[in-house]
Amino acid sequence: MRDWAGKRYWLVGASEGLGRALAHAMSRAGVSLVLSARSLDRLEELAAELPGKAEVLPIDIADDASVAEAAEALGEVDGIVLIAAVYWPMKAGEWDAKRAVAMADINFTGTFRALGAVMPGFNERGHGHVVIIGSLAGFRGLPGAVGYGASKAGVMSLAETMYCDLRGSGIDVQVVNPGYIKTRTTDLNDFKMPFIMEPEEAARRVFDHMNSGRFKTSFPFLFSLVFRIAQFLPDAIYYRIFSKAG
Repeated sequence: MRDWAGKRYWLVGASEGLGRALAHAMSRAGVSLVLSARSLDRLEELAAELPGKAEVLPIDIADDASVAEAAEALGEVDGIVLIAAVYWPMKAGEWDAKRAVAMADINFTGTFRALGAVMPGFNERGHGHVVIIGSLAGFRGLPGAVGYGASKAGVMSLAETMYCDLRGSGIDVQVVNPGYIKTRTTDLNDFKMPFIMEPEEAARRVFDHMNSGRFKTSFPFLFSLVFRIAQFLPDAIYYRIFSKAG
């Protein structure tokens, strides 16, 4: 169990869904929050709702200049939680280059930009806490997940590499791979989403993991087993089960 009192965390992607719910959970635990996303109005609304101290720092993590400006204003933090992501369902046969690049640039390279604002300080001080939100969609290629699945696989690999490099350094790295969470983005899906969770339930599970000493968690447990077992299936079997013609 971590001691959260007096800690200052940067929550990137705080304005909606999981980020908003996690902000409430962390604030109730005594964390001082720096709230970032693109929507200033939504961030200010959230800051006013929270029981604890919260600062608002608008950012577009797809923009180098915006991240550089935010980094100068940020100051010293004890941890960063990287949630910011965009999603559109997309099949390779219905390619939308603009949306595909946006998913890659916000979900994946945006993570590198935000980490660039805090990692030098963490390394210099020899302590810090990095929490990266992956997805069950990142375990293996899925139909209709062009852009999103690849970007989440990328951040999951990034978390694994950072964990390898930083074990014993005083900098904790954790990754969380949730399944479907009811948000505006999942409302875009036209298929049944098994075990879909409300943001508050997902936030509770994320924060429980942040309180633990474990590197990785994937949930809901039963649903996550499908994806973890699928990693070991031979290609011929996996694609026969998961691919969809057309």
